[in-house]
Amino acid sequence: MGKNKLFKFAKLETYPHVFQVKFDEPNREDFHMKGQWKKEFFKNDKPLVLELGCGKGEYTVGLGELYPDKNFIGMDIKGARIYTGATQALNKKMTNVAFIRAKIELITSFFAADEIDEIWITFPDPQMKKTRKRLTSTRFLEFYKEILKPNGIIHLKTDSNFLYTYTDAVVKENNLPCEINTSDLYNSNIVDKILSIKTFYEGQFYEQGIPIKYIRFFVPKDKALIEPEIEIEFDSYRSYNRGSKMPSDKKI
Repeated sequence: MGKNKLFKFAKLETYPHVFQVKFDEPNREDFHMKGQWKKEFFKNDKPLVLELGCGKGEYTVGLGELYPDKNFIGMDIKGARIYTGATQALNKKMTNVAFIRAKIELITSFFAADEIDEIWITFPDPQMKKTRKRLTSTRFLEFYKEILKPNGIIHLKTDSNFLYTYTDAVVKENNLPCEINTSDLYNSNIVDKILSIKTFYEGQFYEQGIPIKYIRFFVPKDKALIEPEIEIEFDSYRSYNRGSKMPSDKKI
């Protein structure tokens, strides 16, 4: 591990708004802040918004600045990435932003039932070969149903045609209430200041002319979810490391 990463990890340990769980531990015990984030950490009763796979934390920080009347938590396993947003929030003395370094699979260990008002999923790894790892799969939607309030919103923003097509299929197969569904956000007539925030990768994709997709939907608490059977071509321009190519003729 490089000295720069070690430095960032050490700094994160000193940040009062960053909570780290060792990623190599199968931690299934409830986190001590579960159900108490508003009362114990934020010290208010404002809506709680969660960003999953927050990366460098641009959306978490950006949303926190845009909506001081809400609380925001970014969650990611990559501490070196979280460091960027966490440091920005610290330097700006933001009191409505926090970060968790842990696997997203552990989300129900960190949040109680009905504790979250909204979930943002911004430019995640599309997990082309592993359905269970996709953050919009029915497996993860079951997690979200548990921690979201009734009618809690789920936002997906992605450059991946693969993930967009898959998520669109999940929404339609399960007849989920959907407010917005567009395959080309910045060439649509959607005007929403919340969508003006761009992550580091989003800026790159936008400059390359890659359409940004956006879906805003809900998962009713009593909804039994069905995983769609669908064939989707792999994205030809993007894979896990955001740099290598995937053969466009492969399908799931």
